[in-house]
Amino acid sequence: MIVSGHRERMREPGLIIFDCDGVLVDSEIIACRIDAECLNEIGIAISVDEIATRYIGVSAAAIFADIETRFARKLPADFGDTLSTRLVEAFTAELKAVPGIEDALDRISYATCVASSSDPARIERSLLLTGLLPRFHARLFSAKSVACGKPAPDLFLLAAERMDTDPRDCLVVEDSIPGVEAGVAAGMTVIGFTGGSHCPPGHDAALRKAGAVTVCSRAADLPDAILPR
Repeated sequence: MIVSGHRERMREPGLIIFDCDGVLVDSEIIACRIDAECLNEIGIAISVDEIATRYIGVSAAAIFADIETRFARKLPADFGDTLSTRLVEAFTAELKAVPGIEDALDRISYATCVASSSDPARIERSLLLTGLLPRFHARLFSAKSVACGKPAPDLFLLAAERMDTDPRDCLVVEDSIPGVEAGVAAGMTVIGFTGGSHCPPGHDAALRKAGAVTVCSRAADLPDAILPR
């Protein structure tokens, strides 16, 4: 269901930009668990809930930098490689598409692409594992390609430029506060999404506060939410 009680008037979209983790693939709860496990194993005490609250939607580089600052210690040089290996194992065993997203994509007739804080290999692997990769072909954009990740607008502006679309004609689908803020900063319309298993009660209100014009709690509602009113 669409859980916002208010819709701003929207332009006819020229491009729909989907976040990947938590919007297309139900990965965030898995990733937060693996992040917490790996950090605790090297003596950094942090919970899955804290990882989710502080870091969902943020790039790995920004997460690592914040962890090092907060805990006043350098992460091991191989920490990123260890984390990546563990994530691959967990995703291969557990990752699924967000329920209903395939049917929703079938009903969306506008141009689409993916813009994610994850690195390119993780984006492609996640979409491949869930059978979604053929729907986006090479239209995948990563925070690795810009100077500043979400909540800065750089990634979404890059996607718009590469897809030859005015940012004002782009509509972003995002599950995270940094992602919503990034879309708003890019001058785009943003729809919040709470259909991932990681989204806590009240997350819809947080996404609206960050600037989402409406929030969908199910992938099935996205096509109707995207239509201009």
